[in-house]
Amino acid sequence: MQFEERPVSSETVFRGHLIEVEVQTVLTPQGRQAQREIVHHAPAVALLALTADKQMILEKQWRAPIAKTTLEIPAGKVDSRDQASADHAAVRELNEETRYQADRLTKIAGFYTSVGCMDEYMTLYLATGLRPVDHELPQDADEQLALQTVTLDQALAMIDRGEIEDAKTIMAIYYWRGMKND
Repeated sequence: MQFEERPVSSETVFRGHLIEVEVQTVLTPQGRQAQREIVHHAPAVALLALTADKQMILEKQWRAPIAKTTLEIPAGKVDSRDQASADHAAVRELNEETRYQADRLTKIAGFYTSVGCMDEYMTLYLATGLRPVDHELPQDADEQLALQTVTLDQALAMIDRGEIEDAKTIMAIYYWRGMKND
């Protein structure tokens, strides 16, 4: 069975600070024309940051697309400061957002965040052996974050109560639950 669509035309309809939106006309394998709206976004990283006392770091922040605050793991985009390195971005974001550095940074998984409309690829890391940074990097001027730590049981209960709704954070918590906790 053939799945691949063939682009016939393409137009960039928006170019912003964070995203670019492209409208494609495609030819489906059945020979029909269809329209695809694609949001292009830089690669991103997210961190399951675990403290020595087995708690995870969460950030409370405002999210304009859903018009409310969320609880999320530290995350951010891979940008020009990182020279296309997700590992570098993970170290930088951990510093900027939590003021910690990790003795161990382990890649958990890479995934597309919303394949129906977006090409953003995110790499999820486990950060352990946390200690305060020696040199604080500047935080993003447009971000206001409040940090908190929670245990695994608290995090799972927060998902059940609908207090944590962010997909990358839920994925990280379920990964944490599946880790061998000796």
